[in-house]
Amino acid sequence: MSLEFLITSLIIVISPGTGAVYTLATGITRGAKASIAAAFGCTIGIVPHMAAATGGLAAIMHTSALAFQTLKYLGVVYLLFMAWNALRENGSLRVEQQNTEVSSGRIIITAILINILNPKLSIFFLAFLPQFVSTNEQQPLLKMLSLSGVFMAMTFIVFAIYGLFAASVRDKVISRPNVLMWMRRSFAAAFVGLGIKLALTQQ
Repeated sequence: MSLEFLITSLIIVISPGTGAVYTLATGITRGAKASIAAAFGCTIGIVPHMAAATGGLAAIMHTSALAFQTLKYLGVVYLLFMAWNALRENGSLRVEQQNTEVSSGRIIITAILINILNPKLSIFFLAFLPQFVSTNEQQPLLKMLSLSGVFMAMTFIVFAIYGLFAASVRDKVISRPNVLMWMRRSFAAAFVGLGIKLALTQQ
């Protein structure tokens, strides 16, 4: 496994995106355990895109404007929904005074949906992974799967660090209502911005 692949993957993973924003928001609003669930969900959300790339579905999406646009705008709508929830006191990103286990499943599902509804991830895997698979590779599929596994592990570790950091400042946020209000607005603005960015992307 090349150092170039690891460095490139790390740069991609640490770059702000929907998964990172959601994990940070979850850490702030629900605590450390929930942030790990969010990181896990975001990581699992990569699997369908990995499968699409290795199975050739990403290539179909790349050539089909209708398939790409449909998934893209579903993603935009979902991000706007997340922005609305971030602003609502009783939304899914409301701050809990005590960590609860009830919503862990919902957090994971939400995180998975956030990554699934992003067609650029499939295109990314289609364009990115093959660059690190030699034409002389005897088992190219196995190689792509191993590279994808490393990328997913890196995603989980980085997102978990993001979430735990956010959870570490959670008490300070809860004790300051004004800070909490601006945090909700900031997360809402981030989701709107990411939604706009996704809407403007081309195949």
